[in-house]
Amino acid sequence: MNITLNPACGPEREQALARAEADCIVVGIHEGGVLTAQARALDAAGAVRHALASGDISGKPGTTLMLRQPAGTAAQRVLLVGLGNGPALTEAAFKQGVREALACLSRIGAHDAILALPLEQVEGRDIHWVVRHLAQAAHDQAYRPDSLKSEKEARPAGVRELVLPVAPLDALMRTLAQAQAMARGSVYARELGDLPPNICTPAYLAECAGKLAREFGFGLDVLGPVEMAELKMRSYLAVASGSAQPPAMAVLQHRGGNSGDAPIVLVGKGLTFDSGGISIKPGASMDEMKYDMCGAAAVLGVFRAIGELKLPLNVVGIVAACENMPSGSAVRPGDILSSMSGLSIEVLNTDAEGRLVLCDALSYAARFEPRVLIDIATLTGACVVALGQHNSGLFTRMDEAHDALAAELLEAGRATGDHAWRMPLDEAYGEQLKSNFADLANIGSPGGGAVTAAAFLERFTRGQLWAHLDIAGTAWRTGKEKGATGRPVPLLMHYLCKRAALQFA
Repeated sequence: MNITLNPACGPEREQALARAEADCIVVGIHEGGVLTAQARALDAAGAVRHALASGDISGKPGTTLMLRQPAGTAAQRVLLVGLGNGPALTEAAFKQGVREALACLSRIGAHDAILALPLEQVEGRDIHWVVRHLAQAAHDQAYRPDSLKSEKEARPAGVRELVLPVAPLDALMRTLAQAQAMARGSVYARELGDLPPNICTPAYLAECAGKLAREFGFGLDVLGPVEMAELKMRSYLAVASGSAQPPAMAVLQHRGGNSGDAPIVLVGKGLTFDSGGISIKPGASMDEMKYDMCGAAAVLGVFRAIGELKLPLNVVGIVAACENMPSGSAVRPGDILSSMSGLSIEVLNTDAEGRLVLCDALSYAARFEPRVLIDIATLTGACVVALGQHNSGLFTRMDEAHDALAAELLEAGRATGDHAWRMPLDEAYGEQLKSNFADLANIGSPGGGAVTAAAFLERFTRGQLWAHLDIAGTAWRTGKEKGATGRPVPLLMHYLCKRAALQFA
């Protein structure tokens, strides 16, 4: 899928739009039979108004009607899409209209299409937001999760060229390039998340990091059990001890900024399967624990986008991968582990394993003297209870520097539709992690489970400007739409692009 900008397809150039020889032109109509300017440009022969008069389409958001070779246009098809009451578009009506339009385009086998909707009339949103949303929606629609099926779903190849009737100003062209890169990175994260755990092992994630390194020229180190033992990463190793799959921590380095600039470091939780270990999970929906590596997948997706954009910024990505399984060699409730930081940890529940991996990965990250340190993890079911599947949980310390970091990340979520919500994090929650036998326990006393998990990680990031994203509710969907979402790649990429723009302005 490639998206381009072409102002010649705008409503102010009616003859040009009518003469466009596209496989399909998408135009909007409002309730009450009101045509958008783009629809009027294609209605010289009255084909659109005739369809409205027949009652075949109401104009309600998301309703569609395909017209084939309508008189007065050169296009093979014109797709009418309902946009609700006009003339301004609500964000919800716009999203629904775009979603249904892209779904129709994916079914008809059109090679190219012009999305001639009133893109600059979405209430409360500028054209940059619109372009980002369209790029993500188009690439999501094109994604196919059936790569491992012997008989794949029969459907047309879908639109390969999508034209937006917008002037290609420099700033908007940059937005489009960034949007397409982050959309492709998000799709890559989805592909990894949807793979089964017998394919997507810790070694496989390390191989994916290696492929990215070769393709885009990233630096790469891969740490295995021997290197981890030398670094005294005994907490990380304890989680992997019950599995036949050895752990692997891949460290990617993109050196796009000045050589002396401190990097932004991203750490992704990569539990390629989480059985819960000795504290085994219930059988129902345990198959979805293949998605416990979506934090690592997000880091790899971000690096794909970074490489494509050649982002002028120094970024380090740490993929902390292993598998949590029950066996005679597995870590047990009651065990006390030492960590790379020197802190001792009492294991009260082996299903709180992500933080045991991340604490050592975060300690390792300190060697890069990061400008900002962000970890991304499907960490707690408690975050799903608190925020559902709409917002990722954002945790930072409560001070001026961290407030500014949180504001940047929240704005990146709003700009991309990849929303986060800031949660509290103060000393009271850290008190819940006290242990009689170790420096801290790996779970807290009842209540605030997502916050106490973040408080655990906070102990290993002191002295760093740090944020934690709990994506347990946003990294994948359950039920009929089951599958990875690619979040929070858009949020992270927008944040990185903004930081790069500020640094080199």
